[in-house]
Amino acid sequence: MSINEPDFQGRIGRTIADSEPAWPKAPSVAGESPNVIMIVLDDTGFAHLGCFGSTIETPNIDRLASGGLRYTGFHTTALCSPSRACFLTGRNHHAVGMRGVSNFDTGFPHMRGSITPKAATVAELLGAHGYATYAAGKWHLAPMRECSAAGPHDNWPLQKGFDRFYGFLQGETDQYYPELTADNHHIDPPRTPEEGYHVSEDLVDQSIGWVRDLKSVLPERPFFLYLAFGATHAPHQAPLEYREKYRGRFDKGWDVVREEWFARQVEMGIVPAVTTLAPRNPGVRPWVDLSENERIFATRLQEAFAAFLDHTDAQVGRLLDFLEERGLMDDTLIMFVSDNGASQEGGPRGVMDEFSFFNLQQEDLEDIVANRLDDIGGPHSHSNIPWGWAQAGNTPLRWYKQNTYGGGIRDPLIVHWPKRISDGGGIRTQFCHATDLTPTILDITGITVPTEFRGEQQIPLHGQSLVPSWDSAETGVRSGAQYFEMAGHRGIVRDGWKAVTHHTKGQAFEADSWGLYNLAEDFSECQDLAAEQPERLRDLVDAWWVEAGKHGVLPLDDRMIELFGNTRRPGTPHASDRYVYYPPISHIPADASAAIGGRPWTLTCDVEIGDGSVEGVLYARGSHNVGHVLFVKDGQLHFDYNALGTHHRASGAITLAPGPHTLGARFSREGRAGLITITADGADIGSVPIPTVIRMLGSTGMDIGCDRLSTVVDDYVGPFPFTGTLTRVVVEIERSREAADAVAAGRAERAKD
Repeated sequence: MSINEPDFQGRIGRTIADSEPAWPKAPSVAGESPNVIMIVLDDTGFAHLGCFGSTIETPNIDRLASGGLRYTGFHTTALCSPSRACFLTGRNHHAVGMRGVSNFDTGFPHMRGSITPKAATVAELLGAHGYATYAAGKWHLAPMRECSAAGPHDNWPLQKGFDRFYGFLQGETDQYYPELTADNHHIDPPRTPEEGYHVSEDLVDQSIGWVRDLKSVLPERPFFLYLAFGATHAPHQAPLEYREKYRGRFDKGWDVVREEWFARQVEMGIVPAVTTLAPRNPGVRPWVDLSENERIFATRLQEAFAAFLDHTDAQVGRLLDFLEERGLMDDTLIMFVSDNGASQEGGPRGVMDEFSFFNLQQEDLEDIVANRLDDIGGPHSHSNIPWGWAQAGNTPLRWYKQNTYGGGIRDPLIVHWPKRISDGGGIRTQFCHATDLTPTILDITGITVPTEFRGEQQIPLHGQSLVPSWDSAETGVRSGAQYFEMAGHRGIVRDGWKAVTHHTKGQAFEADSWGLYNLAEDFSECQDLAAEQPERLRDLVDAWWVEAGKHGVLPLDDRMIELFGNTRRPGTPHASDRYVYYPPISHIPADASAAIGGRPWTLTCDVEIGDGSVEGVLYARGSHNVGHVLFVKDGQLHFDYNALGTHHRASGAITLAPGPHTLGARFSREGRAGLITITADGADIGSVPIPTVIRMLGSTGMDIGCDRLSTVVDDYVGPFPFTGTLTRVVVEIERSREAADAVAAGRAERAKD
């Protein structure tokens, strides 16, 4: 008997002569074992792909569609992290702890910002049966407060079943200056934009490299590749040649383009001929009513979006070409999806910087048109499209990402596997859901979800396999009801009927008005039958509450943006209001950085100066779009408050003799305004008023002693490290009286209940 292998099948004698060796059986699957690739796009609407009706050029994605199946009844959760949790687990998002994005933890089991270990990912299950598992691109399935070098790493890709990871942990990233992570550590981008760098290209390079290595050394081992591009989430950024390609293509405006795309959809059979093109969503103005500058700006934003999608398609093409060159295409199952509909986060007019939307700031349209149009889509923009172009991307549907009408939850799905799918170019209209992808993979491999996995009792799968639909357009996939809920928006689909409500934030949920739609006859959910069939509606609403109880949807919660605020929770980087950093340290992601967006704070940098002059960055948070930076240059200390491209700067001359010194800044606030004061060795040496406080400082995090990525100002070329010795940086935050009063009022109100 062997101590370390109790089930050893050989024989162990006193010597090798009277012993018999044996080897553990290699893990295997019960069914087929194709390579599996899941390609995920972000904020790509139902109509955005060429093969789903758009005039945006996506020839490589269209190539997948022509050799595979397009699903026009595929539904997601209306938001990125929740949909991805469904894709990778086969369970509903509330049940696994992902009601909203992974930046949130509301204190309830349905919103922890991570996937519960009671729902093993498909990567974990495939890995346990011999697959190599790789993830490239966007993760956004770990609480962002855990995504610094300090961890914990429990919810990072490698701890969720992937052998390798290369990408970004946040919900978005600058495509030219990404916050990159390789496996379990952060890295700097390998090149600069000036050297031709774009993260989409980098992701495909890494993916191809992993597969090439695997198939060169162990060709019989199958792989699972989860390739999640940043496209087409903001910022919409693409190389100049792609942006120039689309100049003038959208000058006719969103009303005409939406009609054209709708006609293409009908002609292609993507939507039934009887489909009604939904009216403009509330807040979408007729194109002819826009001013000239509004049309110019909106058109340029849409050109950047199209360029981004086209450039991403080219990267998909590189991957497909590689598979074909290596003879891997026939035995590779490819699932191509978007995680939700087109985004409404660009607002009614569109934005040069998406964080204008989140900070409720109105951009100077005249200045943008006069001076910054050519920046859109390049390294000095963070743009998002206006509502009119977003609705065009969701043609023929209503509403957007975050909403449970079709525009938020009906998304493109393409399934391609030449060895198994014979109906190349076919269309499948059956209702299916984000939770169906993992069951499909497990179905073809013959892998079952164990009752217990790695010591945790497992939640049963909620999705159903798509395999029966591959051979027949008539075979139904789904049985039973599928609920939807996102930030209070709710819906349920059962037996071809849908009940849905568009929730008004802050309104009592009981006051929500439900609509009723026969999806078999009303693809775009435009013919409300609630008044005609109140009993059917009541039955579906009652069924929604049953499903909500079954899948852990409650309590209903319509908070979103306000949940991005950091709280002083034990065990997090924000457990206190004092942060002490000891350089040199790694880049710190936004949600783990000192929470100084809107509160009064003091920044103190302890430095040691040698002989000669010094320069460099002491502290940086954010990017060229929005952020803060404290730096020394030309004998002056500067603090630049980059308010969405409008710079407010305090500067003061300093003379630093050899030895220890203290440099710093402090921020005081009065209402929506504030004051930055810079200090040297305890003395105030300069100040600047801040007319409007910017609370959300973008998605790029913090650097101490340098400015690694997209620099907050143009005064220097990054990383511009501090040339003295930076020994310690202390950030202290004051809880404002206003915030304290709000907390006290909330407690008093709860005490009345």
